[in-house]
Amino acid sequence: MTTKLEPRGRKVKILATVGPASRDPDMLRRLFRAGADAFRINLSHGDHEAHAEAIHAIRALEKQFNRPIAVLCDLQGPKLRVGTFVDGQAIIPHGARFTLDSNEAPGDATRVHLPHKELFGVFKPGQRLLINDGKIRLRVIAVRGDSIDCVAEVGGVISDRKGVNVPDAEVPIPALTDKDRRDLAFALDHGADWIGLSFVQRPEDLAEARKLIRGRASLCAKIEKPQAVRRLAEIIELSDGVMVARGDLGVELNPEEVPPLQKKIVNMTRLTGKPVIVATQMLESMIESPAPTRAEVSDVANAVYDGADAVMLSAETAAGQWPEEAVMMMDSIARQVERDEAYRQRVRLLDTPPDPTTADALAHACMTIADTLPIAAIAVFTSSGSSARRVTRERPLVPVMVLTPSVGVARRVALLWGAHSVTTRDIGSFEEMIAKGKRMALRHGFGTAGSRLVVLAGVPFGVPGATNLLHVVTLAGDELDKHPA
Repeated sequence: MTTKLEPRGRKVKILATVGPASRDPDMLRRLFRAGADAFRINLSHGDHEAHAEAIHAIRALEKQFNRPIAVLCDLQGPKLRVGTFVDGQAIIPHGARFTLDSNEAPGDATRVHLPHKELFGVFKPGQRLLINDGKIRLRVIAVRGDSIDCVAEVGGVISDRKGVNVPDAEVPIPALTDKDRRDLAFALDHGADWIGLSFVQRPEDLAEARKLIRGRASLCAKIEKPQAVRRLAEIIELSDGVMVARGDLGVELNPEEVPPLQKKIVNMTRLTGKPVIVATQMLESMIESPAPTRAEVSDVANAVYDGADAVMLSAETAAGQWPEEAVMMMDSIARQVERDEAYRQRVRLLDTPPDPTTADALAHACMTIADTLPIAAIAVFTSSGSSARRVTRERPLVPVMVLTPSVGVARRVALLWGAHSVTTRDIGSFEEMIAKGKRMALRHGFGTAGSRLVVLAGVPFGVPGATNLLHVVTLAGDELDKHPA
């Protein structure tokens, strides 16, 4: 039985991470009703069986609420780690010497195994190694064939298999590990809509994932390495979307560098019309507390003001004590921002001039018409999703109803700012397009009798990239009666 769900009434999307605190079908339903538009499956944790059950539960929600839901499967990537210690941990004093070497014996307060041979030829004196999310900071003083001698600028407790960040060098390792390839195959077999590629350093890192995906899902490049920032334009060009992964980015860069960089990544991605997600630690205190800090609220609000397509919850919904409350809070913040009179100007501060194509010119015209006339919604007929990306890039004031015969496209565009996906049979004529646009607008709550609708499509129908038709129509109250199906 289908349960009616009104349109969200906000433009920015909420991406919630699934984990032990939220993978139960009832909790997933509560998160969806609370405002989650898409779900992230973090393949760094858990097993395939649990992930498969979560994806199955999400697809059941789609049927129950008749609403396409995007599923993003996030690959772990080549996480660098130290080896083990004799007692499970050791204490490195501030200013002490410490060596990372190829000796597999358990470490102590003076040395530890570094099980990544490719790193020994990368480092130079003066470069940094950050361990355990930057809590321990080492500076390289000498490099030999099988060891890296360092001094601890910031010492502390180091324990088994803690992560290593290398901010000052490009690491010659592929973006996909053997585990990632297995996880990718699992994700594709279970119908993932988006694949998150972790620790991207260069445009070439996207090539292997593209080859393995073969068009079955969209590819989201996670920007969390300084090396990726240096080649940001190329990486955005080769991806289908971008995530500002502030966790590792905040470890490898100085904290004060992250906010302006976040804005740069958001703006550069928005110019392409591809979705950009702001992620990590947005409501971090809500892992344990039912209420966020004021700083966290401002952080979420700023991402919304900047025009990000989506904001993400990580541990807040995956392992936190208040997953539903975290989604409700993020939803409330986004709604409050979008009600602000200044939001319209702020979200359009970025100039997104249309490319000299018919499709871009018409997408821009949709925004202009919606600014000029009392328009209830923009209806976009698309077979690939590209028309929807063009229209939402302009950040129109009204909802964008995306009508597509492809379930996959409907799910993928569910991450776009302001987009409301509807899966419907393909159209064959102009008259059918207008009738269907009106009918779907009424059925999904976008306007009433007398409301006006902007319709964007392409002729011949069903041909990707042929957007060349724009029409303004008025809804009649009997549209659903005339065409109930």
